[in-house]
Amino acid sequence: MAPRRKCPFCGSKQWHKDSSSGLVACSEGHVIQNFRNESGETQDLGNYTMRKRILKSGRKKRARQSRADPKLYHGERARFHYYQCLQLVLRKQIAALIALWDLPPEFETVCRDIWGLHLTLLPRPPPAEPYHHMREQRGSDSDTGDTKPSLDNPKESRSEDDDPQSSSSSSEEEDPELAELLRENSELSSSDEEKDHTSQKQGVQSNYRFVSTYDRPVNCIAVLVVACWTMRLPVMYKDFIDVIESYELPYLDFLRLLSSDMTCHLTKHAVRALSPHFAPSTFYIHRFASRLAKLMYANYGVFTPELNASPVLWRVVQQCLGGTPTLYGLAKRLGYILSLPLTLHPSLSPTLRRIAPGDPDIHIYDNIPPELALVATAIVVLKLVYGLDGKLRLPRDIKDPASALPDVRGYVSAFRRMSEADDRHNEKRFSSKVSMPTGDMDLATIDEFLDFCERVLIKSPRGESDQQILDNYFPLSTESGGARLEAIAPHSIVEGLSATKINVGETTVLQPGESYTIYHSRDILGNLSEEQALIITRSAKWVGVSDDYLCEVVERFERRLRRWYYKERRREKEESERERLFDGMKD
Repeated sequence: MAPRRKCPFCGSKQWHKDSSSGLVACSEGHVIQNFRNESGETQDLGNYTMRKRILKSGRKKRARQSRADPKLYHGERARFHYYQCLQLVLRKQIAALIALWDLPPEFETVCRDIWGLHLTLLPRPPPAEPYHHMREQRGSDSDTGDTKPSLDNPKESRSEDDDPQSSSSSSEEEDPELAELLRENSELSSSDEEKDHTSQKQGVQSNYRFVSTYDRPVNCIAVLVVACWTMRLPVMYKDFIDVIESYELPYLDFLRLLSSDMTCHLTKHAVRALSPHFAPSTFYIHRFASRLAKLMYANYGVFTPELNASPVLWRVVQQCLGGTPTLYGLAKRLGYILSLPLTLHPSLSPTLRRIAPGDPDIHIYDNIPPELALVATAIVVLKLVYGLDGKLRLPRDIKDPASALPDVRGYVSAFRRMSEADDRHNEKRFSSKVSMPTGDMDLATIDEFLDFCERVLIKSPRGESDQQILDNYFPLSTESGGARLEAIAPHSIVEGLSATKINVGETTVLQPGESYTIYHSRDILGNLSEEQALIITRSAKWVGVSDDYLCEVVERFERRLRRWYYKERRREKEESERERLFDGMKD
């Protein structure tokens, strides 16, 4: 830029530069002597061109202090600690079930073995204890006197002979600027390597999930289920869900049962994974229990036996449907005809036929909870006997099993009363899934709710018993507790009901099994009859599934029974024709 001064000849302060010559002149044309502006740009630099070197100061930046809590574990150490907490919870669950269900002490041994197999079958098994494992490895290296270089101090492993800068040590002493440049070059290369390594680690951590699906606490329940099946205990998934929702089995908010020495090392991700808000559903438990049983058999040949079906079927008939031994026998016979696989996974059933996917006989509902299959089978029996479509059906022979069952009107009325009693006296009404305003509770229900809160929310740090806590903090009278429990005790609904009458001479009345109606489960515009809808609703709630899914299973079993019926008729017809042909050949 031209200098801001006066022209010595005319006193002008306006200057301009000639682009061709580079001279600066005033507005009158007077040229400033001894001033030239030249461009220093060039395309090709020679070998002897000098460049100015900028030396950086040797002061290093102060490392940023981390604000992370040193007590929290991360990485593999955090995952190992997570499984330590999960295993401790499993031990508490085993102890709780042994006390609740009066199980033998061998149950703990079976659970321990299945838990070990479960850990080996995980897609990503838990690691060894990282901290102690690292200390043991370092201790073994120091004991053997190994002279390998330490990873913590890599400078010790470099000798002077291997140092590429050792040959130029004399020149560095003579030229300190060259030594400074070499030092900066080594620092830049090491910082680039650290950045690359850090970015790689961050890329791995960004795609890393701390807890996968098979690491969640529901897998402990799956281990308990497989252990019960192994010992042939007649349990159902609803038994585990009931004790979980009543807080008798540690699952919901079980972090309060762990000591502070263990919980202080948990990150927010681990706490969230160890704090399920709701009890697992029937299908969710069955999914993991079925997978565990299948992998145990496929990898180690450990076979999980079939369900102890007879006690479970009686519970379905008596507790869910309020039936009689006659209904139990008919459901058992129909279950044999339908070829119900009573295993945790279809691959464990040796009698199940392997058929093509397009075959109409394919059993698409074989991998369902076994109690759901038994409930659907019993409902099909009730439809065969009663119809449940508003039309009366009466047997015409005293030998018909339907004559031993109660009258349909009395049975439906008693079933409705049983459903209403469940709503009034049901421990599940205090679960988080049920909305119950306290303003709608009577005095008895409020007392039960306070007992529930006292048992669930209060945990004495001094190890006091429940009765001591109740006497110290809730000095209430408990005289009416026994009577309330007696009222909740299950009882048969068919007591005092009249048996089904025998049809004599009336041809317009249908027989049991005649004019059977199959409702299509995908017909969203169709409606079930009042009797069948009542039974479906309570049975689905009792098992822990939706009404639509239970209707799908019932429909599938009905169509399977229909195919079996026509197949048997064809077989009988062929046998009769064969016998008639054989008799004609004799004649």
